[in-house]
Amino acid sequence: MSKTILITGAAKRIGKEIALTFSDMGWNIIIHYNSSKKDAEDLQSILNSANPNSAKIIQANLDIQEDVERLIHASKSFFSRIDVLVNNASAFYPTPIKNASTDDWDKLIGSNLKGPLFLIKGLHEMIASVNGSIINITDTNLTKGVADFSVYTAAKGGLQSITKGLARELAPNINVNAVAPGAMLEPPDVTWSDEKKASVIKNIPLKRMGSEKDIANTVKFLVNAKYITGQTIKVDGGRSLL
Repeated sequence: MSKTILITGAAKRIGKEIALTFSDMGWNIIIHYNSSKKDAEDLQSILNSANPNSAKIIQANLDIQEDVERLIHASKSFFSRIDVLVNNASAFYPTPIKNASTDDWDKLIGSNLKGPLFLIKGLHEMIASVNGSIINITDTNLTKGVADFSVYTAAKGGLQSITKGLARELAPNINVNAVAPGAMLEPPDVTWSDEKKASVIKNIPLKRMGSEKDIANTVKFLVNAKYITGQTIKVDGGRSLL
C-alpha cells in the first residue's frame, strides 16, 4: 500500500519540490493550495502522469478555521492513510511596527502557526496509526532578529516552539521535527538584482544559495530518520554560524 504525504502550500516553490521528490518514491501526494489553483492542477497532472491516481488537490485558506477543518476532512477521505504532514504554506511580508495591523497578525499567524497547529490536531491520530512524521518548515533567521518582520518571525518562532512541545506530546508514535531554510529563493513576486544576490551570498560560508531540492532532501531524510524528534535542522549553507 502506497504511503501518503500531505504538503501545505504544495503548488509552487519548496512545496512543489517536496511533492515531486516523494512522487519519485511512489508516494501518494495531497497538494494543498490557497490561491494557486492553476499551479496545483498542473502539478497534479504531472504527478498523476507518473503515478496514476496518486495526486489529489484541495484548496483551503489556513487563516480560516472552517477551511482548515475542510482540509482535514478531505485529506482523511482521499487515501486510506496519511504518513507525513509537511506544514510548508506560509504568508511572508514585512510588517514595520508603525504599520502593523491586526489583519497582518491574523494572516501571518494563520498560515504560519494557527493553521499548522490545528491541522496537527485534526490529523495526528491518523498519522500516529502508521507511526508517521510531522515536519514544520520554519526559518533559519529566527534567532537573529529581522527588522520589519516581527509578526512573521513571531509566527515562525511559535511554529518552531510547538515542534518541540508536540515532539514530546505525540511520542512515541509520531516524529515531529522542523526544517529551517536559509537563502533559497527570492521572496514571492520579487526578483533580486545581481548585486543583491552577491550581498546575500557574501554572508554564506558555502558561497552559494541553496535550492528547493535541498529542503526536499532534508524532509526526505527526516521522514526516514526514526530516531530524530523535536529537532530543527538549519539548511542555510552555514549562514547561522556567523
